[in-house]
Amino acid sequence: MKTLDLTTPALLIDHRALQHNLETMAAALPGRRLRPHVKAHKCVPLARLQAAQGHHGFTCATIREMEGLAAAGLGDDLLLANEVVDASRLGRLDARVTVAVDSEATIEAAVRGGVREVLIDVNVGLPRCGCAPADAGRLADVARSKGLGVRGVMGYEGHVVGLDDRALRVAKTAEAMDLLCAAHRDVGGELVSAGGTGTYDVNTWASEIQAGSYALMDTAYARLGLPFRQALSVLATVISVSSGFAVADCGLKALGMDHGNPTIPGSKVWFCSDEHVTFGVGDDASLVVEDAAPDAPRRGSALRVGDRIRVLPAHVDPTMAYHERVVVVAGTEVVETWPIELRGW
Repeated sequence: MKTLDLTTPALLIDHRALQHNLETMAAALPGRRLRPHVKAHKCVPLARLQAAQGHHGFTCATIREMEGLAAAGLGDDLLLANEVVDASRLGRLDARVTVAVDSEATIEAAVRGGVREVLIDVNVGLPRCGCAPADAGRLADVARSKGLGVRGVMGYEGHVVGLDDRALRVAKTAEAMDLLCAAHRDVGGELVSAGGTGTYDVNTWASEIQAGSYALMDTAYARLGLPFRQALSVLATVISVSSGFAVADCGLKALGMDHGNPTIPGSKVWFCSDEHVTFGVGDDASLVVEDAAPDAPRRGSALRVGDRIRVLPAHVDPTMAYHERVVVVAGTEVVETWPIELRGW
């Protein structure tokens, strides 16, 4: 089967780029130094490849992700890095389950749900979840008094991971980790869990890094000059060609747009609509076109209705969550199709 046989928009993973990314990260953060975050792909077959690289602990954002990995036999060490007020489904899993808590209420929820281990979630500068660093020790004492095992602390420098300036990224990570390490001294435990793709090689304070986007990558992270390749794209069909611009069938409902417009190599994206991406076409454009007539290469204004192009998303996580399946390809050859079965909650 060829990519030309696929119905568009079709989500694609370049097999070679994916393998490069997995191997590069495994070399940088071997074994327990990396706890891959499955929110970035929500795909059990991809998680299996990460486990094959020696990463047997996983970070999750939703209960559904926890359940799916446990059911797939990948439950050696699962962390729900998110607060929940109903942990009853978690307590029933055949897996080692750890849950992030940042209040007495979420500690009580863990106890009621039959969860045995927690991490104290600490606010290190991103105004999202997490307790004040000075309150972490008290919450750890409360958790232990309820019979919970406290494995340590976690804190996400999400306000830092995407900074273009590496020197600033290093400095801001240090500030965030100063807060987390101070909290860890009060809490104890073996884990300091933090980090993401943008700080995987910067955050030397954490005992484990929760990177996820590295496996597939997106254009937002590509700006940082990281050693990972763009493995994810959306295959789209050109459905309309006008003077100076063209339209393909890949829009807001196929792309994560919170980090900005997607990229079409060799062209400039003008805007996205629900089911359309409008992009500029000129004589000097060098679009990579996957059409039915490879013997007649064309550029720019010679683009035709029916041509196939690849659109690169700016944010991998929501893009994956919008699709039911992803097609693994080698060039224009279809290798296999994976379900994205961990979508939803």
